[in-house]
Amino acid sequence: MPTIWTIGYEQATVAEVIAALTGAGVEVLADVRALPLSRRPGFSKMALAGALAEAGIAYRHFKPLGTPADGRAAARAGRHDDLERIYAGQLELPEAMAAGAELADLAREKPVALLCYERDAHVCHRTLLREAMLAEFEAIDLVPGEPG
Repeated sequence: MPTIWTIGYEQATVAEVIAALTGAGVEVLADVRALPLSRRPGFSKMALAGALAEAGIAYRHFKPLGTPADGRAAARAGRHDDLERIYAGQLELPEAMAAGAELADLAREKPVALLCYERDAHVCHRTLLREAMLAEFEAIDLVPGEPG
């Protein structure tokens, strides 16, 4: 069974995220945020890609696999059922289906981790994505700053 890792950067530094990824042997970080921007220093697309490159980790942004604005609002409000419904609709879009297939192919070739914000993978769309499009993969949820 192939493996897919997930990681959230909430309450973490870039160094902690990179340490968790390198410790797991991840070679590609798949950013599954719709908007790869962050108020947290170092986690916007260009800065993060640069830091990852220095650590020997490739960066790929999969925008179609991100959560639409109404889904992000539901997540912030703690309405997980609404997030699930909204995100399921997102994954039915042709561009999301194509991106999901591309991501699965990449994850069969190299160790890949899905990145989003939430520290707890179970309240994040990355778990919904994994369950819907990467069900054949064993999941390992990394928590930056915590041992293995």
